[in-house]
Amino acid sequence: MSNVKKLLLLTALIAISIYLIMSAVIKEVEINKYDSLNTAKEQKAIEKGWIPAILPESAYEIIESHDLESYTTFGSFKYDKKDEADFMQQLTDLNQTDKVLTWGDFLFKVDKSLNLVEFKKK
Repeated sequence: MSNVKKLLLLTALIAISIYLIMSAVIKEVEINKYDSLNTAKEQKAIEKGWIPAILPESAYEIIESHDLESYTTFGSFKYDKKDEADFMQQLTDLNQTDKVLTWGDFLFKVDKSLNLVEFKKK
């Protein structure tokens, strides 16, 4: 076998090895951003279980990330103050401290001073 063929074979083996290693190391995480709840609905994010179905109509700057391998989902959104009371009524306090709230398959942390909600799928 000529030196050129050996070099090409070695290069191909190295490329395949790098690809296999990178495939094992890099997780399949997808990050999505939605301007509004309507945009999220159009993209079927609620239907796919990536964001909770109880987001207030005023929800905006919705961001969610989900790992396709481990099925973990994290996200956040902002909301208008006028929707806060109705939204909070739908949540259950897990430990009576208002720190961790729950609804369905989701956990929530609400920062009322920023009108910001972070969520995680259980």
